[in-house]
Amino acid sequence: MTLTVAARHAAMCLLLLAWSVVALAGPTPTDDQRQAAIEVAESLQYGHYADVEINDEWSQRAFKRLLDVLDEQRAYLLRRDIDNFSDLETSLDDAVKNGDLDRVYAFYSHYQDRVEARLQWLVDKVDQGLDYDYTTNERLALDRKDSPWAGSEEALDDLWNKRLKNAALTLSLSDQSAEEIQKTLHDRYANQLNRVRQTNAEDVLVLFMAAVTGTVDPHTEYLSPQQGESFDIQMRLSLEGIGALLQNDGEYVKVSSLVPGGPADKSGVLQPADRIVAVGQDKDGEMVNVVGMRLDEVVDLIRGPKGSTVRLEIIPAKAVDVTRTQEIRITRDTVKLEDQAAHSQVEEVQRDGQPHKIGIITVPAFYVDFDAWQAGESDYRSTTRDVAKEIEKLKAQNVEGIVLDLRNNGGGALQEANSMIGLFIDRGPTVQVRDARGRINLYGDTDAGVAYDGPLAVLVNRLSASASEIFAGAIQDYGRGLVLGSRTFGKGTVQTLSDLSHGQIKLTRAKFYRISGESTQHRGVEPDILYPSLIDPDQIGESALDNALPWDRVRPVQYRLYGEPWRYLEALQDRHEQRIANDPDFVYLEKQAQLSKRLREQQTSISLNKEQRQREMDAQESEQLALENQRRRSLGLEPLDNWVDARGQESDDAANGESEQAADSDDAEPIDRAELQETAQILLDYVQLKQAH
Repeated sequence: MTLTVAARHAAMCLLLLAWSVVALAGPTPTDDQRQAAIEVAESLQYGHYADVEINDEWSQRAFKRLLDVLDEQRAYLLRRDIDNFSDLETSLDDAVKNGDLDRVYAFYSHYQDRVEARLQWLVDKVDQGLDYDYTTNERLALDRKDSPWAGSEEALDDLWNKRLKNAALTLSLSDQSAEEIQKTLHDRYANQLNRVRQTNAEDVLVLFMAAVTGTVDPHTEYLSPQQGESFDIQMRLSLEGIGALLQNDGEYVKVSSLVPGGPADKSGVLQPADRIVAVGQDKDGEMVNVVGMRLDEVVDLIRGPKGSTVRLEIIPAKAVDVTRTQEIRITRDTVKLEDQAAHSQVEEVQRDGQPHKIGIITVPAFYVDFDAWQAGESDYRSTTRDVAKEIEKLKAQNVEGIVLDLRNNGGGALQEANSMIGLFIDRGPTVQVRDARGRINLYGDTDAGVAYDGPLAVLVNRLSASASEIFAGAIQDYGRGLVLGSRTFGKGTVQTLSDLSHGQIKLTRAKFYRISGESTQHRGVEPDILYPSLIDPDQIGESALDNALPWDRVRPVQYRLYGEPWRYLEALQDRHEQRIANDPDFVYLEKQAQLSKRLREQQTSISLNKEQRQREMDAQESEQLALENQRRRSLGLEPLDNWVDARGQESDDAANGESEQAADSDDAEPIDRAELQETAQILLDYVQLKQAH
């Protein structure tokens, strides 16, 4: 026994010695990187919208944030590792202000050693052969971010053994053979190990700066010289790709939204909150596991030449079992201006046996051809100009009201939001912008006259953000029309990009406020009548982001009211509820949203017993499938045999015209179409109620 203890002590001493040697040999900060840290600290203290003090209190938050950036799931570091570097808890403020990064880099080197050792452990264990017993009652916790740090390597061995067992079980449930499972897992962990070993000093700075800026707000960030070549790489892909906005979500890369008119949007197979597990090229290229991979590296894998195919293995947003993945294919393309241009159609609503026309103008983005505008060209393209043309088309068709569809519109040019409001009001303020010094600039419409003064509704959802929220908020405040749909994203901040001596910083410099004085930040715009939504606000939206700036208000400005829609809201709500009570799509939306929330709350762990796991998966999917098929039967569509087949099936139904409802959908998904039709109904209700008074 004494020899064993002595041997373990000697081995630990050798291991610590090895760690110290590796740490000395690991990435070390360059003078450029030290200077970049100093400039980031100065930018945060003197340029950020919030009152940022980089002191010991901030240091404690930054250290916690750094631990989350490196090891959010508490899977690599031990309690003693944290204790050995606990001095950083009160010294990170000095480190960033003075550019003294040696201790930070030493901590990262220690962390990297832990990661490399663990990945090598996994590779060795896989190569020795996997012979797991899938009849036990073991379970694996899905989220460990609030778990205590492990006290021993044995505890982490137990955790990783369960993780490895779960990975093998998941592949087994997808019908892979033992040989295929072993190869898949070997390649997965070997590739991850190879990537970790390629970490350089700039990578360490980016990770550290993510912790530094992330303590202040989620949109402020340091961009390395390489990242600076693609502005806002943390949130979007190039338009010459699949057209998806991405963000980090723990070990995963998550889809935050889709670019309107982009390949992913048109395909219907990728949705917000989907998580990407692996990426493959063309029809049969090897699937590269991207769990734990840096976001910019995932972006590089997804990008590719126009016309080529990328395959993505995803965990669908609706999936309750996060180990249940699905492979999709998207053909890369370039998003054209025409794909994002405003366009219109006429929706015919039957009421008491009589047809009524409601105009629909879809506005996917707030755009302007800046080059043509600055060159003084008279016919430059812009959202406002295009919407004005669509208004004239609709007026010529004698529509009784107009719906502006801003669903999935993530914003764009602020000037276009202002000028588009001017199409519906006769001069007046549109938005207040408050800077870090508390100074407020008021923006508004200065052109006399309106393009349309008739009944108006604005349709929004959780992915309507920024400029869309300014527009919807102004229409609501002016009493100019109804706002319908689900609560908007809640991004009410303004960022600027500035060069540093090394890299760049994207810094939150100002905040948007409605003319009523309320911020659009964090809370977004609440519709007058709410629709159920399948987008979980806990996963997508400003309130889902760590350290988002809070909602607040400033003084309202003077403005006139164009109407009082709130006088009719009770009657409108009653009619709406009566209509949707038996509407298949709205019934489905409400029940599916409730079911998804309940299943997520219930499932905090997954079974490692194969039969039990299959039963749990089958039970969850049968509930979801039953809901989907109830909707489909009500619409006259063929029921599905498998829940997984539901992804993208709605678009196929619309394109193939499997029912009268689908055939009239103009290729819109049935649920999106149902929201649009109900919005037209509510607007017609509004028209008739006003006429009656």
